[in-house]
Amino acid sequence: MNLRRAAFLATAIAFVALTQTLRAQDVDASMLLKPPADSWPSYHGDYSGRRHSSLKQITPQNVSSLTLAWAFQTEHTATIKSSPILVNGILYFTIPDHVWAVDARSGHELWHYTYPPNKGEHIGQRGVALYKDSLYFTAPDAHLVCLDAKTGKLRWIVELADNNKGYWSTEAPLIVKNHVIVGVGGDLDNIRMFLRSVDPDTGKTQWTWWVTPPEGAPDHSTGGTTWMAGTYDPDLNLIYWGTGNPTPVLTGSNRPGDNRYTCSIVALNPDTGELVWGFQPSPHDTHDWDAVETPVLVDGPFRGQQRKMLLQASRNGYFFVLDRTNGKNLLTVPYGPVNWASHIDDKGQPVPAVEKEPSRDGVLIAPDEGGLTNYRAPSFDPKTGTFLVDAHPSWSIYFSKPADGTYGWAGGDYGLWGKGVLEAIDYQTGKLRWSHELGPWGSGAGVMTTDSGLTFTGDAQGNFLALDTSNGKTLWHAGAGGGIGSSPITYELDGQQYILTSAGGVLFAWRLPETRQAGSGSSTKGAGR
Repeated sequence: MNLRRAAFLATAIAFVALTQTLRAQDVDASMLLKPPADSWPSYHGDYSGRRHSSLKQITPQNVSSLTLAWAFQTEHTATIKSSPILVNGILYFTIPDHVWAVDARSGHELWHYTYPPNKGEHIGQRGVALYKDSLYFTAPDAHLVCLDAKTGKLRWIVELADNNKGYWSTEAPLIVKNHVIVGVGGDLDNIRMFLRSVDPDTGKTQWTWWVTPPEGAPDHSTGGTTWMAGTYDPDLNLIYWGTGNPTPVLTGSNRPGDNRYTCSIVALNPDTGELVWGFQPSPHDTHDWDAVETPVLVDGPFRGQQRKMLLQASRNGYFFVLDRTNGKNLLTVPYGPVNWASHIDDKGQPVPAVEKEPSRDGVLIAPDEGGLTNYRAPSFDPKTGTFLVDAHPSWSIYFSKPADGTYGWAGGDYGLWGKGVLEAIDYQTGKLRWSHELGPWGSGAGVMTTDSGLTFTGDAQGNFLALDTSNGKTLWHAGAGGGIGSSPITYELDGQQYILTSAGGVLFAWRLPETRQAGSGSSTKGAGR
């Protein structure tokens, strides 16, 4: 009888603990506007896209003591490219066709959802979004899926676009008020791209903004993928989104002009989808240089004047500072080897050099098709005023291939050389404060900074790194055992700060070791609190 009672009690305790863990998420506008320390409720952590945390328990003085708290194995070959989000002690992350809910303290699986087999593009999956107690993610076949965040049970699925026409989707949606905002990919076909807002309860379309004009309109072109999550300014009530390359990708003869609004940064009203302004980092792109890189929002002085700014290290090799109230350019400067533009025009946009168009005999171009950076997240450290980005100095040869016609890729490129470098850019001038070598061909890791003066990222050899934000010096590293394709996050639970990283199909949580005070029986959670 005693054994039965003990077993019943243990089961009851486990049930209560699980029930408390899986309580209603209640992610509302106030949490998304001002995320508490024990959460990371959206792709970028907050609306600004800065990936900077106010947590400072882990410091330059004690970071060398970081130890592994837990590791979670997906048991899949796909690399984790998603940025996990955290609410009420539960982490949610993805790979294509799969979503997990994991206890953030222990790494124990709470539930696992598998999307039905499909023919969509399985190139990657960036993560999920939470609103109230619903979780949203995009499936490879261009559908938006809504799950019960407590149980992982399916609530609804809606089609964003026809996968049979070449559309797919990989991004983490952005929640703004009562809007689930999501985009699509599909740059291997000559199709128009769009950004869409849907109702969080029903999945019904609220508005659709098309990147390019319809067929038959003046300056018609196709393309302009919207495959990375944007950012949001609640004061201006504007969302900022990057768009991808026009199509055909490497051949521009049948699409003259700038091909707006491909390879652009756009500001839209989230309630209506109305375009407020657009800025084009790569007019008439013929090198596959999407401008989807994170539009980072920074408020502060710029050359003596207080500004609301947008910062982007673009794939084409240029660093931009814009006034985000109106899209006016404040600064354009290369942050690595760039040779494809003839000059910068009076709008701050690089002007493509005719002789750097892909040719039958090949043209030497910097950067390569992967760009001077890519989808991996940058970070902005407000204390030092530095923009930190995983850069990829590189060279490639681009070819036009008339036999390919004017559809899809329509050309070829061959990488010659590249490496990874973490760069700390002074946003006032565009000059480098310091750089940190990351290895040959480059790293796929994003960047995160903290108030204590730490920068977290990864290198080309699969090492997690903690650097001193002031000078780039390595303070801690740990082998990951696989390629790194995600961006780190941080959170605090029970007085303990965690750093979350991933490599291959494994999620890693790091923290400072607990130490016992001699004779007291109490514990401390590490220095730097």
